[in-house]
Amino acid sequence: VSDAVGSLINANGMTVMPGFIDAHRHIISGDADTWFADQSTERMQEYLDAGYTTLMDGGGRIPGIIELKRRVDTGELIGPRVITSARADPLQYNTEASARARVQELAEAGVEIIKASTTPNEKDILAVLVDEARKYDLDVMVHAVTVPAMLAAVEAGVGKLVHTPHDSFLTAEEAKVVADANIETLSTVGFAVPTFDVYNDDNIPTFRDGNPWPAGILGTGSNAAGEKAVNARTLWDAGVVYGFGTDTNYSPVQGLSHELRSLNLMFSARDIIKMMGPNTAAFLELSDELGTLEPGKQADIVFIDGNPLELIFNLLNVKLVLKGGEIVADHRN
Repeated sequence: VSDAVGSLINANGMTVMPGFIDAHRHIISGDADTWFADQSTERMQEYLDAGYTTLMDGGGRIPGIIELKRRVDTGELIGPRVITSARADPLQYNTEASARARVQELAEAGVEIIKASTTPNEKDILAVLVDEARKYDLDVMVHAVTVPAMLAAVEAGVGKLVHTPHDSFLTAEEAKVVADANIETLSTVGFAVPTFDVYNDDNIPTFRDGNPWPAGILGTGSNAAGEKAVNARTLWDAGVVYGFGTDTNYSPVQGLSHELRSLNLMFSARDIIKMMGPNTAAFLELSDELGTLEPGKQADIVFIDGNPLELIFNLLNVKLVLKGGEIVADHRN
């Protein structure tokens, strides 16, 4: 393999893959100006070190997320390419006029996709958001974490779903509704699966926010914890284009590890690799640029120590990362 300047890279014994994509990540924490000054260089390099070359910010705040994209695109800040999104929630913009005004504000700011958190009762306003977004050639992706919310989002005409639903099991017929509407969906299965290595080392299962298992699912008091993984497989088997997202704001390696362990319950290594590559690129409408290693696409390449088809957790053994053909992370020594 050769990089952009034509030097030879010895990939003997390694697996070569497309750069990783997290299509639901929360990048900037706290005040944006403080984050840029104190954390941005280190945090963005952590993503590259973990193998990520593209990130979708899952409903970031403007203008911070727009400024982050600008800095990365101009080379002022080294990091994965950033796809921007920002929130327009029906609960907050609960009249037609305010919903349309919010979409216009986001479009004028340069946001690339709109994120909306919704419940079934807010379907009509969600449909207004979708209608206005189409005028600006923008998609609306919906934070729908229950089956009824998911179905309401489909009825409202949304283009994408950023969560696998929980709180009830999804039927094959309900999954087919999503597939027939050609709506891509992201995983975020780790949201509702216990972890042992992010916040504690005493072998006590907790949710990844540190709340107790199973009663404390992200502070909601719900015991609905196992449905997400099963619903993920139901959506996949129905033919839904199912991509990869962690919905995390902590260490990229830890977030990747936890989502892989969660997906491993229901998916083969081959499934997960397809999910992380071409399916996530399709979610971002970037199939012509990302997700596979082909002539004409971005030269985003990750070199893995080991074969992830034999053990999916080999994806954590990143040795070298190229973004656009340039070496951006090197762990070979």
